[in-house]
Amino acid sequence: QRRRRRQESGWGGRRASSQNEGGGAFSIREAPPIVHDMVHFKTSTNVHPLGVSKVAVSDKEVWANPMQHSVWTEEEVNSIKKTHKKPEDMVDRVALAAVKAARWSFDTFSGYRFGNLTEGKVINRICFLETVAGVPGMTAGMLRHLRSLRIMDRDHGWIHTLLEEAENERMHLLTFVKLRRPGPLFRAAVVGTQGVFMNVFFLCYLVSPRFCHRFVGYLEEEAVKTYTDIINAIDDGRLGHWKTQAAPQIAIDYWHLKPEATMRDLMLAVRADEACHRDVNHTLSGLKVDETNPYVLEHAQAAQQSSKIEAGKA
Repeated sequence: QRRRRRQESGWGGRRASSQNEGGGAFSIREAPPIVHDMVHFKTSTNVHPLGVSKVAVSDKEVWANPMQHSVWTEEEVNSIKKTHKKPEDMVDRVALAAVKAARWSFDTFSGYRFGNLTEGKVINRICFLETVAGVPGMTAGMLRHLRSLRIMDRDHGWIHTLLEEAENERMHLLTFVKLRRPGPLFRAAVVGTQGVFMNVFFLCYLVSPRFCHRFVGYLEEEAVKTYTDIINAIDDGRLGHWKTQAAPQIAIDYWHLKPEATMRDLMLAVRADEACHRDVNHTLSGLKVDETNPYVLEHAQAAQQSSKIEAGKA
């Protein structure tokens, strides 16, 4: 039986315009013509609707993250500062106390606060904490999604920001596990911690989204401190070999780092991510659940910026 193909002419080479949940309009890339057939997508010639590369570029298989991410400038990554939002009420004070208790407990029982700072300590710490950091955004995004379905109304742009945060934290993990593969005990600890934390955060978000976003904001404040300390250790020689050690290729592709990027460059980019999550969650904590996410337009701008860079690589 012959399979007929036809060209979809609906796009006609035009540039499309879309409206995000915040109400603002932004342009997106030209949609390529679509070949309609019964071939499974993985073996067809069509471009993935999310932009995932499935062809070889310059004799190398290139994977493109479909969730676009901000591309930090050198000025931006070097301007990150430690900040702290002073608690304003009981909710803030409880959230801050919970984060302080969690940090002290982890630093103590993991042995991080004792002895000299080593590469092994740093990688273990980052890998473990990133498995935790990827939970809040996904959990909150899921609950916001379900709420939107229940009330049959728009989400006002929160979902995408929360899912982008979760994906970004997951990419941190996937980057650092290239440097050190966790053993069975480490993985068992991750499973146990994820099971407890995800369910506790889920219940807390049902009761008080404001508390949860403030908690994450304070958690990210601690993350910025941690990455700043690591960068200082690189500069003062305790982790001096990271000044010249090449960053994993997955990091270069994801953050659009320069080809000769080092581990220090990677740490600067990750710290910028954490500072962004810090500020976003503190902002969301101050909003009502039906207020528009003020960051929603920035996602569109970041997507356009990243798309231009990818187009330049092709």
